[in-house]
Amino acid sequence: MRSVPILRAVLLSAQGLTRTYRLGTQMVTGISEASLSLDAGEFAVLAGPSGSGKTTLLNCLGLLDTPDSGTLVFEGRDVSGLSDKERARVRRERLGFVFQNSQLIPVLTAEENVSLALWIREYSDAESKSRAREALAAVGLGGMEDRKPDALSGGQRQRVAVARAIVGKPALILADEPTASLDSETSRKLLDLFDALHTKLGVTFLFSSHDPRMIERAARRIDLLDGKIVSDRIVREAA
Repeated sequence: MRSVPILRAVLLSAQGLTRTYRLGTQMVTGISEASLSLDAGEFAVLAGPSGSGKTTLLNCLGLLDTPDSGTLVFEGRDVSGLSDKERARVRRERLGFVFQNSQLIPVLTAEENVSLALWIREYSDAESKSRAREALAAVGLGGMEDRKPDALSGGQRQRVAVARAIVGKPALILADEPTASLDSETSRKLLDLFDALHTKLGVTFLFSSHDPRMIERAARRIDLLDGKIVSDRIVREAA
């Protein structure tokens, strides 16, 4: 009996994204004519060496940066020409981010760092606290809510960053080299966490990485070189 393919809705579609920067007197191309489509529920990686354009593309897809040309459609809406205020609202309400360094606020506790993503959206203190604690428990940090970043290990700080990314229940989580500053064992545990959250929550994940350990975990691999997408393939069935 032939299996029926799983049909997924298109979550994000980028066409012809190009982004250039000025370095001194020279113009440098970050990405050139990058096009891709991402379905809801995918677990994908942007792979390539340092300087290949991974972070630039991720920032454009996450509305952290604006391409010079090209179009970007997210959840069926053309977001290419949104104002800064509208872009910030989409980021706040529909996207989650995990950066190379956790970028936690040192004077805030783990719970407060996670709650911040909800306070900005004007959730009540009680609901923010409840959801932050739930998110921290989901990443294995139950009982550490009151610890500040300097009392946490590097891996624990990244877990707080992941909790902050998922607490708002985003449609898409973007992670930029999330294992870059971690040792191999801590990286493995973080990747296990990503796998588990993807399976449990069904949220779409898009990473950038040149770490073979992380790349091999992805269900889809999108390779970049010199700012161009040179390969895009499914490498295993996503959960």
